[in-house]
Amino acid sequence: MPTTTGARERILDAAAHQYYADGIRAASADKLIAEAGVSKVTFYRHFPTKDALVVAYLEHAAERERDQVTATIDPADPAAVLRGYAQGISAVTCAPGFRGCPFINAAAELSDPDHPGRAVVAEHRAWLVARATDAVRALGLSDPALRAERLMMLRDGAMVAGYVGRDPQAVHDDLVAAGRAVLS
Repeated sequence: MPTTTGARERILDAAAHQYYADGIRAASADKLIAEAGVSKVTFYRHFPTKDALVVAYLEHAAERERDQVTATIDPADPAAVLRGYAQGISAVTCAPGFRGCPFINAAAELSDPDHPGRAVVAEHRAWLVARATDAVRALGLSDPALRAERLMMLRDGAMVAGYVGRDPQAVHDDLVAAGRAVLS
């Protein structure tokens, strides 16, 4: 059995794979332990509850997405973050194994509004809306918060459309066209 060096990361990688591919509820601790190559003691030392692992999984996914969005921010070009995000959605929906937005999926599975994973989803969504609001405000448009919320709805719809099998290029084209309409 592998050493515990990197065990937490292997468990998170296994959770990311299993939770995204099969859903949070379908991924048992035994499946995750086997995929991560750790003992039950090591698994539960790092994540004493499934909720703790779900939160860590969602926080890790949020961190990756925040890094991607932050990389597109250009103070000289406020619309860059919006274009970059639309391009990122297009790339994701084209990827093999795409199963939709991990945050939308988690919110659908975690129906209890008090589940700690729902708080991570809400925080991440608020962060994304705030970045879109900043970009819209920098463009000098009226009602930046309202426009940002509309852009988030478009993002959510594009992620779902990509998951249910719509052509990724059509998803991209429609997302960009609808985004332009929100910003006009």
